[in-house]
Amino acid sequence: MKFFSRLIVALAALASATGKPLPRNYGSQSAPTVTVKNGTYSGTYSVEHNQEFFLGIPYAIPPKRFSLAQSLNSTWNATRDAVKYSPLCVGYGGDDVGYDLSEDCLYLNVIRPAGVDSGTALPVAVWIHGGGLFMGGSADRRYNLSFIVRNSVELGTPIVAVSINYRLSAYGFLASAEALKAGVANNGFRDQRLALHWIKENIASFGGDPNLITLWGESSGAESVFAHTIAYNGRDDGLFRGAIGQSGFGGLFVRYPGGLNNTAAMQDNYDKLVRNTSCASKVGTQESLTCLQDLPFAEINMALNVTAGATLGPWSPMLDGDFISDLPSKQLKDGRFVKVPLLVGSNTDEGTGFGAGRGPPGGVNTDADFKVAIAGILSNQSVAAAGLSAGQIKDQLMYLYPNIQALGIPSLDTWPELVTPNSTIANTLGLQFRRTSALFGDYTIHYTRRRANLGWSDHGVPSYAYRFDVIVNGVPPSFGAVHFQEVAFVFDNLNGDGYAVNPFATKPPSFKHLAKQMSNAWVNFVVSQDPNGDDGLDLPDDLEWPVYNATTGGGLGHEIVWNVNGSYVEVDEFRAPGINWLIEHAGIVFGN
Repeated sequence: MKFFSRLIVALAALASATGKPLPRNYGSQSAPTVTVKNGTYSGTYSVEHNQEFFLGIPYAIPPKRFSLAQSLNSTWNATRDAVKYSPLCVGYGGDDVGYDLSEDCLYLNVIRPAGVDSGTALPVAVWIHGGGLFMGGSADRRYNLSFIVRNSVELGTPIVAVSINYRLSAYGFLASAEALKAGVANNGFRDQRLALHWIKENIASFGGDPNLITLWGESSGAESVFAHTIAYNGRDDGLFRGAIGQSGFGGLFVRYPGGLNNTAAMQDNYDKLVRNTSCASKVGTQESLTCLQDLPFAEINMALNVTAGATLGPWSPMLDGDFISDLPSKQLKDGRFVKVPLLVGSNTDEGTGFGAGRGPPGGVNTDADFKVAIAGILSNQSVAAAGLSAGQIKDQLMYLYPNIQALGIPSLDTWPELVTPNSTIANTLGLQFRRTSALFGDYTIHYTRRRANLGWSDHGVPSYAYRFDVIVNGVPPSFGAVHFQEVAFVFDNLNGDGYAVNPFATKPPSFKHLAKQMSNAWVNFVVSQDPNGDDGLDLPDDLEWPVYNATTGGGLGHEIVWNVNGSYVEVDEFRAPGINWLIEHAGIVFGN
C-alpha cells in the first residue's frame, strides 16, 4: 500500500511538472521508444521504479586504440534495442570486478520518469563516474540513477539522468611526446566531450531540455567535470549550464611529483609501456604509438595490467595546448573557465585514505619519515621553479602540519583514541597517521575545492560549498568521513545497491533522513541551479545553504556541513594556513 501511495503522489507531481496529461499507457510495461538523429531505440520499462531506461546507446564510432573518437555518422530504419548496459571501458582496479570490460565501450544510458516524451523539457543531470581515471563505469550498481530520478518526481520537479562511459588508463590518458604529436592526449576527456555533444543534440527526444544540462561527478568524475569548465582555455560551447563536483573538483589530480609540469615522468611511463611489449625496438620514435595501436589486446592488456605491470602506474591528463591549455591555477586566477553555477564539496576525512601508505614502508612514524612523504610529491623541476630548496619546502609544510593529533584527522571528537606506539594504527599506518592524513587530504582534495570556490567568487559566479561529516556503516572510526562515502547519500541508495556493506545498515533513521536532504539538494540544483529549492532543505533554525562569498568570513566563504546529528553552516576556514600555502604554491610546486 505504501508503494501505491508513493506512486499516486509521483504521478500527480509529474503531471503538475509537465503541465499536461500523462499518456494513456503510463505505468504499462510496453517498451518505450525514442527516435534520435541516427534512428530509433527501444528501451525498457521498470515496474519497480516506474521509469523508462535506455541503456547502452553508442555516442561514437568505436575508435581505434589510442586515436580520437568520432561522432556516429550512420542512420538506420529498424528499431534497435537499448535494454542492456554496455561493457565498462577497460580498466585496472577493484571497481571493475564483476563487470564485462571492452575497448568498444563508448556508450551512455538515459533514465527518465515513465510518461515523459519528446514534448517535455526536463532538466538533465549527466553523471561522470570516478575511479582515478583508470577504473569504473556507468554500469556500476552504486551509480543507479533511479533513486535520484524518483526523488525528483516526488519533489514535483522531475529530471532526466544520463550516465556515460569514457576510455580509462592508457587507453584514455596516454601521456607522452608521441601522444602529444598525434593529438591523442586526454582522449578520456575528449570522449566525455563527444558524449556531451551527443546529449546536447539528442536529449530533447527523451524529454530533456538541451539548455538545462548539469554536469555531475565524484572523485576523478569531479576532476572530469572541472576539466570541462577549463577546456579549450575556458571556451563555453553551451554544453552545460551548471556543474556539480564531489571530492575532486578544482584541479587535475596530481599523479606525479610536480604534477602537470612533470612531463619527464609521463614520458618515462610511456617508454616503460613500450618496452614491456613487442614494440620495444621502437622506443623513442613516433612509430612506437602506431605499434601499440596494432598490438593484440591480450598483449597490451598484459603490459598495462595492474598486477603484471605495477610499475606503470596510473596514467595522467597532460597539458596538450588544446583541451588542457594551461595550469588550472592560472586559468582560475584569470577567469578562463566556463562561468556556470557550481555545487562543490569534499568529505571531512579525505586524507585518511590518501595519506595511507605515504612515506617509507610502515607509514610515517617520525619527522624524518614525514619529510620522506613530502619528498614524494616534489620534483627537482618544481623545487627549482619555486625558488626554494627541497629542505625549505619540507620545513614549511612540517610547520604548517605539525605532529599534534588534535590538529590532524580524524579529529579527536569523532575518534577519541590517540595513536600510540605499538597500537594497531601505528603498526599499520604509522604513528603520525593523523598528521599525514591532514596534509595529504588537503593536498589531494581540499585545497583544490576551496580554490575553486574562491575562483568562482572572485569572478562573481555563484557556487555552493559543502563538507560531508558522516561515518557510515562499514567504515572504521579511525578512517572517519573518508573519500567516496557521500555517494550513497546523494544517490539516495538506501539499500546499498552495489556495496559490499550497506552504508545505512544498523544506522538510525537520521542517516536516511540526511540522504533524502542531500539527494533533494542535488535535484534542486539540477532544476534551478540553487540547492535550497522552493521549500528549503529542512535545516535547523530555517538555515539556507549560502552562496560562497569570499568577501565574508575574513576572505573565505561559508559552507554547509552535512551531519546526521544536525547539519549546519560554518565559515570555510579549517586548516586555513596549510591550505593557503598549497593554493599559493599549486602552480609552481605541484603543477596544478
